[in-house]
Amino acid sequence: MKLVGERRALAAAILIFYGGLYLLAALSGALPPEYTTAFAAVGAVYGIAFFGIVAGYFWARWFAMGVALSGVISGVVSIWQLGPEEVLLFFAGTHLAAVLFLWGDAMAQPFDGQEAWRQRFHIDDNARQRLGKAVIRAGVSLPYVILYALAPKPGSSAIETILALAAAVFAFGGVYGLIKLRTWGIAAMTLAAGVCFVGAIEPHAAASVGGMDTGAAAAVAAIALAGATLPFFRSFARALAR
Repeated sequence: MKLVGERRALAAAILIFYGGLYLLAALSGALPPEYTTAFAAVGAVYGIAFFGIVAGYFWARWFAMGVALSGVISGVVSIWQLGPEEVLLFFAGTHLAAVLFLWGDAMAQPFDGQEAWRQRFHIDDNARQRLGKAVIRAGVSLPYVILYALAPKPGSSAIETILALAAAVFAFGGVYGLIKLRTWGIAAMTLAAGVCFVGAIEPHAAASVGGMDTGAAAAVAAIALAGATLPFFRSFARALAR
């Protein structure tokens, strides 16, 4: 099944639907005020994924797949906790559909399959695969980093709050550095993973929307960020040793 243009349009429609839904929820006043910023930030991540797909950036397919996979994970966790409710099945199913629409070599051609960017950065097939895995995992991490950083955490100290916000800054900066093929991007994501790991084991974790508390979100973010750095860890270690 090719239908590259159609699949691209459907994936983009799903991403902008959820991006708009999160932003609308943040602006509508229906949410508790402490969740507004987190919802708006998650909506912005979906918006970036949508814009990248429409614009045809080389990293966009990977990033959008990661963001969609984060929705699959949230949906599955919610179904496990609350049962197979129709809304949750729709949420998980549409995110899974977005991943499948963007999957495959034919779908890669308008994005990471382009020769121009590979020649620009001197990327071979092995490096392309490593970069793709890293960007997908980084895309998975961002909604959870946002939830950990911006959702309310009663009982947390000022230092814990600052560290959570720093994790978000490092994560977003790391993803930007990653798609620019900068070594500091890997370092930033490693720092973000470390902070999220600490957040996953700290005792102050408030229950959040979607059936996942901030501690669980930090754990998922830490695993995804650590996974994003693994494809480059050996090269990064060699660079530090020089």
